[in-house]
Amino acid sequence: MIYLKLFYEFFKIGLFTVGGGLATLPFLQDLAVRTNWFSASFITDMIAISESTPGPIGINMATYVGYNVGNVLGGIIATLGEIIPSIIIVSLVSKFLTTFRNNKNIDSAFYGIRPTVTALITAAGLEIFNIAIININLLSKGVFEKIDLIKVLLFITIFYLIKKYNKHPVVYIAISAFVGIIFKFAG
Repeated sequence: MIYLKLFYEFFKIGLFTVGGGLATLPFLQDLAVRTNWFSASFITDMIAISESTPGPIGINMATYVGYNVGNVLGGIIATLGEIIPSIIIVSLVSKFLTTFRNNKNIDSAFYGIRPTVTALITAAGLEIFNIAIININLLSKGVFEKIDLIKVLLFITIFYLIKKYNKHPVVYIAISAFVGIIFKFAG
């Protein structure tokens, strides 16, 4: 039964996610709340692993969750659930590409979808920022005592380096991993 549920949940994510892998984040947050398969902080681990491994982030995340919920078979089933909607949609679109290419309604629909996808990614990004960097409830007392200054400084430093030098993302991931190892052993 868990395999059917994994397939169903990731089929829905694959079907309704528009805008790439990071657009899956709001769906994964919802999945975490509804199923208790993983915690919200687990999402940051999934992002780190998915960004560090080859392949599309959404598929890597589906595989990661599926594996953690149902071992190897769960990973395969969740991955299939994630990719089958894309296969179906791309097959249909390619069949009718010339019709869709000049359709003003399709253009208008995508005009409306783009800002929504951006809002979904931004909202999920802010939630991930809170979990990964500051991990606080902004309404609680003692907010500033809960902020992890090392994480904040690392975030600011990496953000600055990305904007200044524009190196490959693997460079920044490697730097962050190295700094994390140093601080783990030093602390």
